[in-house]
Amino acid sequence: MSRAPRLVALTFLLALPALSWAKDLPATKPERAGMSSERLNTLTDGMKSLVDQGRLAGVVTMVSRNGKVVHFEANGKRDIASGAPMQKDSIFRIYSMSKPITGVAMMMLFEQGKWQLNDPVAKYIPEFAGLKVYSGNENGKPVLKDQTHPMTMRELMSHSAGFTYGFFSNTPVDAMQRTADVLNDNITLDEMIKRVAKLPLNAQPGAEWHYSISVDIQGYIVQKLSGMKFEDFLEQRIFKPLGMIDTAFYVPQEKLNRFAEYYTYDAAGKLTVVQGGFNRNFAAKPALASGGGGLVSTTTDYMRFCQMLLNGGQFGGVRLLSPRTVELMRTNVLPNGMPTMAAGAQFGLDFAVYNDTIAAGGYYGKGTFWWGGAAGTWFWIDPVNNLIFIGMIQQAAGTGAVAVSGVPDVRGLSRTYTYQAIVE
Repeated sequence: MSRAPRLVALTFLLALPALSWAKDLPATKPERAGMSSERLNTLTDGMKSLVDQGRLAGVVTMVSRNGKVVHFEANGKRDIASGAPMQKDSIFRIYSMSKPITGVAMMMLFEQGKWQLNDPVAKYIPEFAGLKVYSGNENGKPVLKDQTHPMTMRELMSHSAGFTYGFFSNTPVDAMQRTADVLNDNITLDEMIKRVAKLPLNAQPGAEWHYSISVDIQGYIVQKLSGMKFEDFLEQRIFKPLGMIDTAFYVPQEKLNRFAEYYTYDAAGKLTVVQGGFNRNFAAKPALASGGGGLVSTTTDYMRFCQMLLNGGQFGGVRLLSPRTVELMRTNVLPNGMPTMAAGAQFGLDFAVYNDTIAAGGYYGKGTFWWGGAAGTWFWIDPVNNLIFIGMIQQAAGTGAVAVSGVPDVRGLSRTYTYQAIVE
């Protein structure tokens, strides 16, 4: 797109503050937020190029600086087969970007004095008091040991309580967890806890960072401590106050025409629809409200959530958390030197945190907190540069470095394209 049409589009955008996405998310010209319009076009062009190359079906990106939206673009197709275009209000499976939302729910209860960081998890889930730790096999039978100390709530919220996920690693406990089907969509949170309580831990509490079902367990704790169904707590205490009108555990019939298809790559590197697995029937309300990966959302809904965090717990005249609580969530709680899944990253309370920004790839301000989802969605919140980035795609394995399959490094590219546009 030439510069002139872009300026026309921006003028039109700024002239329509009443657009539904713009409620409490005012747009401004990038220059008014210390960014270059010309340089920010690199982000638009870069994402569009990935679509044109057939490496992404479609993508929506949004950037906010100093509380103002400076970039909001949709490119490609929401559904390749039908030819439906990706739109700014398209709905996405955000999978593990559900986790920070669950974390905020937990911290709202923390502020009410419902629990403490160093409390044993078994104080709130008595079924976990006797959990053993897997320690290998002997004569064909698993060797189980006692916990060296009772797992704590702090460990549960930082993936260091000893649990695993069942899908992202392949330990013997992962295999047990898959057999027990602890995240079956047709069971309740109560049943999930019963199934987990029959399994050993993958590691000693506090011994390692290991991606896990711990945030699904947190959803159960929110439900138990609040006296509300977990999904109702999120709707009434977070989504409705923030105006997150399209965020839920399923997509209602009247919104299915905005729901983006989910793709992966076939052996030839061609985009093909994901069948089964994580791609459950999102048109139906699941029995299991998965706090670790069950939500769908839109780019603007998630921007409202992120802006609330960058604002120190408040957005649109509503306060969910205190600034000190948000600061606590984005503070590393792991022992120094404990590795996580990303270079330069430590871990807070349901957020990864970049404190070694050079190891993380440069550009990020120290203390940037972030996460992503299994269908490729990603975000970061940079308090130093007062910046939020949200990227939405629906592509399996669409978040890592370029691989033989041709999966683009959307996170790395978006980081470069965004930060190089900051001129003040």
